[in-house]
Amino acid sequence: MTVLGGLQVDERGDLANWVVPGKMVPGMGGAMDLVAGANRVVVAMVHTQTGVPKIVSDCTLPLTAERRVSLIVTDMAMIEPFEADLILRERAPGVPVEEVKTATAATLLIDGDGPEMQL
Repeated sequence: MTVLGGLQVDERGDLANWVVPGKMVPGMGGAMDLVAGANRVVVAMVHTQTGVPKIVSDCTLPLTAERRVSLIVTDMAMIEPFEADLILRERAPGVPVEEVKTATAATLLIDGDGPEMQL
């Protein structure tokens, strides 16, 4: 299992966590090796950056890995990629489902109000 940050995750579980040098981060580093060698990949990141969603329909940044993300944990929610869908598993305390949906640029499957995390 590996836990790493992400710049974008899409609804298929594709991960982008690096960009061309001189942009958001300095390069790919060892993330591709970590993701390739892990059975489970957990991405921990903020849900949006300067108001722009980081969970998207399709990654626009260079991919680190295709379909490798097992779980996305953000400051707003815990989301699981499943086949070609994203499932809202839990939401942060006090964060309404509508706020999570608005901050996500991909379709979320939601069961009812989405359970609140028990911290």
